[in-house]
Amino acid sequence: MAASVASSALFLAPAPASKNGTGGSSKDSLDMRGVAGNAGVARSSARLRAAVPKVSGGGKAAVTDGEDEAARPSAPRTFYNQLPDWSVLLAAITTIFLVAEQQWTLVDWKPKRPEMLIDTFGFSEQVFRQDFSIRSYEIGADRTASIETLMNHLQETALNHVKSAGLLGDGFGSTPEMSKRNLLWVVSQMQVLVEQYPCWGDTVGIDTWYSGHGKNGMRRDWHFHDRNTGQTILRATSKWVMMHKHTRKLARIPDEVRTEIAPYFFERTAIADEDSPKLPKLPGNGGPMARKYVRTGLTPRWADLDPNQHVNNVRYIGWILESAPISIFENHELATIVLDYKRECGRDSVLQSHTTVFTDCIDGSGETTLQCEHLLCLESGHTIVKARTMWRPKKTNAMGTLTPVSAGEF
Repeated sequence: MAASVASSALFLAPAPASKNGTGGSSKDSLDMRGVAGNAGVARSSARLRAAVPKVSGGGKAAVTDGEDEAARPSAPRTFYNQLPDWSVLLAAITTIFLVAEQQWTLVDWKPKRPEMLIDTFGFSEQVFRQDFSIRSYEIGADRTASIETLMNHLQETALNHVKSAGLLGDGFGSTPEMSKRNLLWVVSQMQVLVEQYPCWGDTVGIDTWYSGHGKNGMRRDWHFHDRNTGQTILRATSKWVMMHKHTRKLARIPDEVRTEIAPYFFERTAIADEDSPKLPKLPGNGGPMARKYVRTGLTPRWADLDPNQHVNNVRYIGWILESAPISIFENHELATIVLDYKRECGRDSVLQSHTTVFTDCIDGSGETTLQCEHLLCLESGHTIVKARTMWRPKKTNAMGTLTPVSAGEF
C-alpha cells in the first residue's frame, strides 16, 4: 500500500493542450508538475510585448508591470528549467525503496548457513553443528550411506569446527600455534556406534565438540541425528595425539597450544561408559567358530593421501573391510567399530588386510550376530591398525523383502 502511494507521485496528470493548437504532443507541452504547462502563453506574451511601442521618456513598456514580469523570464530558458523539483522526486524514490526493503526483509528467502554454531547443549561456542544431505554417490548396494561416507562426514565437521572457531592455521587441522612449531594432530583411537543408516536424500545433522584427554591428548565426539525425525543415527568418540610434522614422532602439547584450544573444551561424551560395547575376549584363530580371511597387495593411491602427506584415516577402514567375505555385507550391517591406530603408512607402502570372523547367538530369536577382529599391516609385518567390529542381521535387503539368515552362513 505504501509503495503504491509513493509511486503515484511519479505519474502526474498530463498538461492541457496549449491554445496555439499544438496539443500535448508538442515539445513545448512537456508538463512535469505544471512547470512548462504555460510555455505557449509565455511565448505569446513575449511577442505582444515586442509589438507595443515604448512611451517616450519613460523607458517603460505600455503593458502593465505584472504582464512585464510574467513575460520576462528570470533566467535563460533551458531543458533543466523545465524539469520538476528534484527534492520531491528523490523523496518519492527513497520512500519506494524503503517500503520495498521492508517488505523484502519480511520474506526469509536466504538459505541458512550449514556451518553455523548452534546452541545445542547450551554452549554456542563449543558445540558445532553442520547439516548434510546424503548424495546418490554416497550410498551403496543397500541404498543406504556407507560407513566410509559417515566417517568422511565426521572428519569434515571436525575441520569445519576448527575453521569456524578461528583456530585453523597453515596445517591441515593445525592451530596457528601448532603451525609455528610444525605440529599436527593424528587420531590414535576411534569408536563408532551406528544405530541406523541414512538413505539417499536424507538430511542429517551432526553435532561435534572436543575436550582435553589426559595430559597430552585431545578427545573429539560426534552425534548424528536425522533432521526430520530427530532420531539418532550415529554416535562416535575419538582420541588424538600430537605429532611433529617432520620427525613423525609424538610430541607434548605446548602450553601455548593448550591455552589456545582450552576455551573451546566441552566436557561431554557422546558414548558413555555404560554404552560402550563390552567385547568379550575372543577365542584363538584356530577355534571351530572362527574363520580367517586375508587380502594382500593393497597399495595407497595418490587420492588416499591428505594434505599432511599420510593416508587418510577413513581409507584404513576401507582396507580393513576389504578382507571381509561378501556374505557378511549381504546379510548383516555394521553396528559397531573400534579402531586402534598404531602407525601411518606412506605412499609406497604395500599392505595386507586380515579378518577373523566369529559367530555368536546372543538371544533366543535365533539371529546370528557376528564379531570380527581385523588387522591391517605392512608386508614387512608392522601393524598399521587393529580393529574390532560387531555386525547385526539385516531386516530387509535392497528390494525391500526379508532376508533369511541361517546360523551356518555369514
